[in-house]
Amino acid sequence: MAALDEPLTKLVGDRTAKVLADSLKLRTVGDLLHHYPRRYAERGELTSLDDLEVDEHVTVLARIEKVTLIPFRGRKGDRLEVVVTDGRGRLTLVFFNQGWRHKELLPGAQGLFAGKVGLFNRTRQLASPDYQLLDEEADGDTARQFAGRLIPVYPASAQLPSWKLSICVETALAKHLGDVGEPLPPALREQRGLIGLPEALELVHRPRNRAELEQARDRLRWDEAFVLQVALAQRRAADSALPAKPRAARTGALLDAFDGKLPFTLTAGQQAVCAEIFADLATEHPMHRLLQGEVGSGKTLVALRAMLTVVDAGGQAVLLAPTEVLAQQHHRSIVEMMGELAEGGMLGGAEFGTKVVLLTGSMGTAARRQAMLDMACGDAGIAIGTHALIEDRVQFQDLGLVVVDEQHRFGVEQRDALRAKGEQPPHLLVMTATPIPRTVAMTVFGDLETSVLDQLPAGRSPISSHVVPALEKPNFLTRAWERVREEVGKGHQAYVVCPRIGDEPKEAAPAAARKRKAAVQDPEELGADAGAGSEERRPPLSVVETAEQLLKGPLAGLRVEILHGRLAPDAKDEVMRRFSAGQVDVLVATTVIEVGVNVPNATAMVIMDADRFGVSQLHQLRGRVGRGSAPGLCLLVSEMPAGSAARARLDAVAATLDGFELSRIDLEQRREGDVLGQAQSGVKSSLKVLSVLEDEEVIAAAREEATRLVARDPQLDEHQDLRSTLAGLLDEERAAFLDKG
Repeated sequence: MAALDEPLTKLVGDRTAKVLADSLKLRTVGDLLHHYPRRYAERGELTSLDDLEVDEHVTVLARIEKVTLIPFRGRKGDRLEVVVTDGRGRLTLVFFNQGWRHKELLPGAQGLFAGKVGLFNRTRQLASPDYQLLDEEADGDTARQFAGRLIPVYPASAQLPSWKLSICVETALAKHLGDVGEPLPPALREQRGLIGLPEALELVHRPRNRAELEQARDRLRWDEAFVLQVALAQRRAADSALPAKPRAARTGALLDAFDGKLPFTLTAGQQAVCAEIFADLATEHPMHRLLQGEVGSGKTLVALRAMLTVVDAGGQAVLLAPTEVLAQQHHRSIVEMMGELAEGGMLGGAEFGTKVVLLTGSMGTAARRQAMLDMACGDAGIAIGTHALIEDRVQFQDLGLVVVDEQHRFGVEQRDALRAKGEQPPHLLVMTATPIPRTVAMTVFGDLETSVLDQLPAGRSPISSHVVPALEKPNFLTRAWERVREEVGKGHQAYVVCPRIGDEPKEAAPAAARKRKAAVQDPEELGADAGAGSEERRPPLSVVETAEQLLKGPLAGLRVEILHGRLAPDAKDEVMRRFSAGQVDVLVATTVIEVGVNVPNATAMVIMDADRFGVSQLHQLRGRVGRGSAPGLCLLVSEMPAGSAARARLDAVAATLDGFELSRIDLEQRREGDVLGQAQSGVKSSLKVLSVLEDEEVIAAAREEATRLVARDPQLDEHQDLRSTLAGLLDEERAAFLDKG
């Protein structure tokens, strides 16, 4: 395995190694061997030229159709134009002052052509591209190398086209294939019918046919799934070996008093998930559980009951929120739900009550000092806050449970700093408001046990969603504002969401300003302006300017206020308090309202520039309406044309309220490396062959196999190649990151 860690300079030379490192992040022999082809071409199976996008670096397999040498007028030099085709579309190759190339670029010849797609006179072209002819008569290693085989097309760069990268890989295979270890146990390979890793690497780079390629991919999928699941299984095993103080539920105390106050009955799903959490809390090892579910399924209530259980057992609980608005909303709603039970030790407080304190970075000194004192002496059984809870000065008497809301917004070090504040590791409950498909949960949150709430509480109303095509049908936008007025007329309230705050320096472009104004004031003008042929998208609509235009135009006379992250904390809290109390008709806001905000009287939401938000984010925003007895309405305003990918995304959101289905659509439209993101940042390389959506059976089976193996051999003493592979993926810093969780 050590040979695979050798720098590429020894294999390909300093110059090529620098290009590989700078453009493709390939630094070692192992990196190069695991740099798999993006796709494969066959002779006669030419690349579809109609699918090429401008500014994209491409490698295409095409046939030369026409060659023309054009002398420059009035000066020396010439231009060689070569038209290549796939039988349907065409692409022009242009060479300047290289007329001699017409002797080798002959009509009828096939070749690989690589370059950046440009546009000249509305015709797509490659300027001075690299190329390699593949005709049998042509000279060159590449033509002979790919004779009778599939032709690998690699993720390459402008400095190093695919076939040159292929030659580097060929050198690595010839010299180092024998150095490749075998991370999968022999019994597992035999049981699953998997070929060895050296053979898989050879076949993925040099397949003779599609069957060999599929054999290689099957094996490499298992490698990626299994090695990641072993890392997560080791982490689960290490966590389960840690001591923790049991926090068993008590009867006749705070939790029972709270349950007695609830004006509704818990859903069967909430009761089942609470039972799972209570069982974990009662053990002598720290709970590590992921709580996910549909928007509005009652995750906060479940988390609160877990916190009250810990308080009953003599401990303290913390709820960590990503924003001040969300922390304040959590504090307000929890205090309201608990009533006098949240006034422990205070005049009028209940017998079993406890203090519920709020701590954020922008609170006044006196309030911060009192909250920290209540936490340190144990008077506050529940603390809610932002990153301020992580500061060294913040201490707890007996921290028993950490609840993290929206885990993806926190760094691992931040979560670890909070967990370290307990004498023993506290129990950990992670909440995510974004539903996650089962396979993604197993891959991203594989170290956590998972609980799912898929039932909405009784009394929740349906939400109807519609796309408003602001350019194609400006009257639809006019009608959208009329609908908002109608909802307010019925005594309800509405949100208007914009992607930008708008208190930045004023843009210089008057056209952009006109468009922003038109979006809310004059839909007809918007349609006319947009048809003028401007190729640049206008800046995103902003809260400040949209609110101003609404007050002057379609929502004149209504009580309209704004909310965004740059308002002072007291101002944000006051706006939310007034909106919750029904003193504001329309709240124009950024995504600070995305999660946690609960105003049952809000029934309508208009999302401006909806195409600028992700699918899951739109689903979260939509979940702020329809939380009471009246039906909800969500209008997705967009200027994107029908048939575009952006409109298709919005149509998908409008078509279903199933968050799990939407999260799957979201993942299908994004690269999985982006999905795994920070949750997998302990692993150096993102998934290359494994698909977290399509390979559910492999991921589930790999998790079971990894769990069994780690149970038998926690340190992998009997599996040295697996241990070395894991060590290669997890350097010291990343391993520490993964350990912290």
